[in-house]
Amino acid sequence: MSTSSDQRRLLPTGHERIDHLEMRGMVKRFPGVLAVDHVDFDVRAGEVHALLGENGAGKSTLMKILYGLYQPNEGEIFLNGRKVTIKSPSDAIALGIGMIHQHFMLVPSLTVAENVALGLKSSREPLLDLDVVSARIEQLARTYGLQVDPSRPVWQLAVGERQRVEILKALYRGAALLILDEPTAVLTPQEVDDLFATLRQMVEDGHALIFISHKLHEVLAISHRITVLRDGRVVGSVPTAQATKAELARMMVGREVLLTYDVPPAQAGPVRLKISGLRANSDRGTEALRGIDLEVRAGEILGLAGVSGNGQRELAEVIFGLRPATAGSVLLDGQDITGKSPAELNKLGMSYIPEERMLDGVIRDFSVAENLMLQEHAQRPYSYHIFLNPRAIAQRCAELIRNFNIRTPNQETPIKSLSGGNIQKLVLARELAREPSVLIAAQPTRGVDIGATEYIHQRLLEQRAKGTATLLISEDLDEILALADRIAVIYEGEIVGVVDRAQAEVETLGLMMAGVRRETAAG
Repeated sequence: MSTSSDQRRLLPTGHERIDHLEMRGMVKRFPGVLAVDHVDFDVRAGEVHALLGENGAGKSTLMKILYGLYQPNEGEIFLNGRKVTIKSPSDAIALGIGMIHQHFMLVPSLTVAENVALGLKSSREPLLDLDVVSARIEQLARTYGLQVDPSRPVWQLAVGERQRVEILKALYRGAALLILDEPTAVLTPQEVDDLFATLRQMVEDGHALIFISHKLHEVLAISHRITVLRDGRVVGSVPTAQATKAELARMMVGREVLLTYDVPPAQAGPVRLKISGLRANSDRGTEALRGIDLEVRAGEILGLAGVSGNGQRELAEVIFGLRPATAGSVLLDGQDITGKSPAELNKLGMSYIPEERMLDGVIRDFSVAENLMLQEHAQRPYSYHIFLNPRAIAQRCAELIRNFNIRTPNQETPIKSLSGGNIQKLVLARELAREPSVLIAAQPTRGVDIGATEYIHQRLLEQRAKGTATLLISEDLDEILALADRIAVIYEGEIVGVVDRAQAEVETLGLMMAGVRRETAAG
């Protein structure tokens, strides 16, 4: 693979190490979009090179080029000084390049060993050699602290264990360079610590790692170098030792960004939203909520923390009348609203920011104006009997676009043409414009850039100051710690504890997110 003797050093896994990989002048065009604009990027053995940038900055596109999922329009890739062509993931794997995707590429019904062996030739075909595979997995697991049982089906594994399988699968295939795309997005704080310990061991053994993340503190904790992309171009590359959160945020957005908020103590009023003994089923018919009890008061933000898939989506949908409850009740200002329709709840003063904005928040083929008026178009002054009032609608939409800083060419622009951050601002504008007494905000900043995140956080704090009772459902623990007055943790459809933010510790919350009840986690 390489020519000089000093480049033929082997990693503990037995494959040749990548001393230096370099991408020069990379360009990738899509119809109407220059996604990657003459980018230079490199990574060396024994380092973690972090790639930062807002959504749409070009990070994932650049890495998909490196992994052979996209073909560049221009540019060259050099491996240990030799020019290489990567036309497919098979080519990348053959060169020692692996990629851990944000959404795991595992078959749930197969065992760990079967997933690792999938697509590889057996050493004793036509028979399987899963015993050989399992032995190799156990050897890699010991080397890198990735403990997992090769015989267990993947569907039985926790999220953190599934990620270990993905890493083991890449190492088994001989990855000397590993691309990690948002690897901590679904992990508890303890699982993040375990992952970082593994990555440090891999670096020590000579692997080259590329770490893609939007979490600044994680990038500063694990990387050696940081390259920031904006609008498809490299803004700058800095040694991690010389970087700060504020500087990195400014490089990403192009302006100063507020990273912490001066939140005055909550002036909590009466209970606005009360959930008692709430039970509901998942889409598969299994029980997703197992007796939820929660209260949200006027003028406070109650954060609901938890790893994805522990009942958060079902809880939001039951509260807002999108999913039937099998037991329990939901009260709004003392009135039982269990099972009422979203339209009825809107009239009673509840607003809902759904986690899947393109599925549940907007109609993608409608215009900006049509999406803004979805819930009000039948009311005066926007309509009279069966006739719409275009002038009143246009005035209302212009006001919302201006007040919520929605960047759109005009009101008639199809919603699908807007960026994720601007679509989320539109949903926010529509839901907050009614001055709700109760707000259910589910993953309000998922998939939006740091600038839009700052804006959305400020609007949620404004609602708090106005006396709105807000249930903030988020998988981003940093977001919850920044905004919430109290934090409830959900695990497998149950609330395992509620803590005041002032007493909240990341380690304790992490244990609770893994199912340890509050009393045990604190003790």
